Amino acid sequence: MSLNVQLDDSAAKCTSVRMTGGNMLVEALRREKVEAVFGYPGGAVLPLYDKLYDSGLNHILTRHEQGAIHAAEGYARISGKPGVVIATSGPGATNLVTGLADAMIDSLPLVVFTGQVATTVIGTDAFQEADVLGITMPVTKHNVQARNVEELPQLIKEAFHIATTGRPGPVLIDIPKDIAVSEGEFNYDLPLDLPGYQPNTAPNHLQIRKLVEAVSRAKKPVILAGAGVLHANASEYLKKYAEQQEIPVAHTLLGLGGFPGDHPLFLGMAGMHGTYAANMAIYECDLLINIGARFDDRLTGNLDDFAKYATVAHIDIDPAEIGKNVPTKIPVVGDAKKVLMQLLHEDGKKADGKEWLKKQEETKAKYPLWYNQSDDIIKPQQLIQMIFQATQGDAIVTTDVGQHQMWAAQFYSFQKPDSWVTSGGLGTMGFGLPSAIGAQLADPKRQVVAVVGDGGFQMTLQELSVIYELNLPIKIVVLNNQSLGMVRQWQEIFYEERYSHSKFVSQPHFEKLAEAYGIKGLTISSLPEANEKLESALTSPEPMLINVLVEPEENVYPMIAPGKGIHQMAGIKP
Repeated sequence: MSLNVQLDDSAAKCTSVRMTGGNMLVEALRREKVEAVFGYPGGAVLPLYDKLYDSGLNHILTRHEQGAIHAAEGYARISGKPGVVIATSGPGATNLVTGLADAMIDSLPLVVFTGQVATTVIGTDAFQEADVLGITMPVTKHNVQARNVEELPQLIKEAFHIATTGRPGPVLIDIPKDIAVSEGEFNYDLPLDLPGYQPNTAPNHLQIRKLVEAVSRAKKPVILAGAGVLHANASEYLKKYAEQQEIPVAHTLLGLGGFPGDHPLFLGMAGMHGTYAANMAIYECDLLINIGARFDDRLTGNLDDFAKYATVAHIDIDPAEIGKNVPTKIPVVGDAKKVLMQLLHEDGKKADGKEWLKKQEETKAKYPLWYNQSDDIIKPQQLIQMIFQATQGDAIVTTDVGQHQMWAAQFYSFQKPDSWVTSGGLGTMGFGLPSAIGAQLADPKRQVVAVVGDGGFQMTLQELSVIYELNLPIKIVVLNNQSLGMVRQWQEIFYEERYSHSKFVSQPHFEKLAEAYGIKGLTISSLPEANEKLESALTSPEPMLINVLVEPEENVYPMIAPGKGIHQMAGIKP
């Protein structure tokens, strides 16, 4: 039997049926219960898009492939499900590379399908041909090109499995055009057979006991919680464990929301722009328990001074991360939730850290995050606090990268998981707006606020069309300091105030720009005006762009300069 149309339920239940590669993709996405597909059509994927036409699948047409993949990242981050992307060959595929690299380093599950020229002309520099496998190999967890239509179902099934198990990441399948139109047997019931891919999720009990004993001996323990806690849905267990053992908790940038921001044991974010309390606790601790963080350079500063007095325990699902940057005495390979569940049920003496906890309370009180307030000029830190108050601390916040990202991380006190969507490891400008689209589609009932810079916003602003078309009630807050703020800050501090191409000579009228896309726009230029208009704008039921003119010379502090230790922070409260 040959099928070139949508399968009915009876056909879907068949073990094997003949169909085209395009229909195979559609049926596989149905089997995987895919709720949203982000993409942009082109010549090499027309056979796939033709089958999407009456498939019933929810396809979101973004206005650029970069918008599609960042939207898929936002969707994956909030839903926990894989974000699915389709793009055409050549430039369509290469426009996805930034998003693939971003998802790879931030451990986000994506399944990406790229079109390719026909197998008969691969290697001939055919129109819109690119070596997608070669280009994307360093920035994908796995990539493969379909060379036979009948292997396509198994490749797709494996892709979803690989993307979502172990340490999540992006997987890419390159589909030549002739494979998409060829017919073959569709069988999605074959067992997975991946002998080279067997991620370990269950921790070794001996290592768990070593950690329990280390905690019982510790006088100054600290937990460093990363995004691995969120990926494992382990926030509840982290809270229980920290409370059970009375251990203070610091977060990485990507881990924010994994522990309540108002909890007495919370020290704040650690790293280059982290709190004094979090960084000094890591510097002085005698036991550092890393749960699901990479120990990247923006966190550690000079490695010679990082946790220099501590026994380091590292819990991570990816064994390659353990010991990679920081020497680790107690390695625990496993899923963060499974590890924490075991720790909660282990018998062991609690850490004797009463004096340590008292010191942390005093440090937090003495050295809080701070800024000089103004009666007229809007300080960006105050803007974030106002957004927090207007949203009652319950919004999903997405950002681009730069000063506004750091201020959002510092001053929006995240109270629960799956509330923070940002580009961490790659630092991708233009990430905030499209990722907000994906986040809103993943959780339609929650408020989504995209806090973006005036630089990054202009890289992907065309996705305003998608917000308008879908009537997504996203609020875009442009933190407008008329510059590439973090670049300007570094030039001020490290380059003798030589502001080489970091200040914008001209800016578009953002309010009118939004209106051109059919979205209401608002400009706020003073603190009294913000007090009058911001809350009502943020709580309106429709999409809106809010352009806020903030103090242009404001810097992000605290700050650890390159080469300095985690305890050597500039800009501490005087």
